Amino acid sequence: MAQSKLWTKAPTWIVYLVGFLPAAYLIYGVVTNTLGPDPIKVLENNLGERALQFLLIGLAISPLMRFAKINLVKYRRAIGLIAFFYVFMHLLVYTVLDRQLDVSAIIDDIWKRPYITIGMSAFLLLTPLALTSNNYSIRKLGLAAWNKLHKVVYVAVVLGALHYMLLTKTWQVEPIVYFVLAILLVGSRKFYPKRKKPIKAEAQTTVQTA
Repeated sequence: MAQSKLWTKAPTWIVYLVGFLPAAYLIYGVVTNTLGPDPIKVLENNLGERALQFLLIGLAISPLMRFAKINLVKYRRAIGLIAFFYVFMHLLVYTVLDRQLDVSAIIDDIWKRPYITIGMSAFLLLTPLALTSNNYSIRKLGLAAWNKLHKVVYVAVVLGALHYMLLTKTWQVEPIVYFVLAILLVGSRKFYPKRKKPIKAEAQTTVQTA
C-alpha cells in the first residue's frame, strides 16, 4: 500500500508555529503572573514535559510510516528541533532561575540526585543531534555516519522518560505511560517490515533520525 501524500501538504512552518504555542502560553503566564505560587517550578516542569512529548512524537514518525503508511518524515527535523528547544529551555530555567547559576549546587545535584544525572545525560546526548540536524552536516559526515550518530536519540528519549518518571518520586500514571511509550517506540524498530526500496532512495526523502 502506497504511503499517503495527504500528510505532507501542510508547510513545515505550521509545525514550528504549533510547536512553540506552549512556550508562548508559558511566557504569557509569566508576564501576567498567572502560573501560581511557584512559577519557576511550573515553568521547569512544563518545559520538560513538552520536551519529552515532542521527542516521543519524533520517535513515532518512523513506526507510523512503516506500519500505518502515514508519512510525516517531512516534519521530523522541525519536531526534533522543537523538542531540543524545550529541553534547552527546561535546563535554562533549572540552572538560571532555580539554581541561580550556582555551579556548586548544580554539580551537587548532578552528583547526588539520580534523576538530574539522567536528565543531564539525555541533554548531552541530544546536543550533537540538534547541532547536526542540517543538510550540511549530512554532507560533511556522510549519510551512514550521520544516521549512526542520530540513533543516539533512542537512548536519549528513554533517559528523558526515566528522568521524568524519577522526578515525580511517586508512581504516577502519566510519567509511567511516557516511559512505556518510549520503550515501545524504541523496541518497535526490531519489528519493522522489510524495506521495499533501497536505503539510498528512501534517504532522499528524509534528513532526520530513523
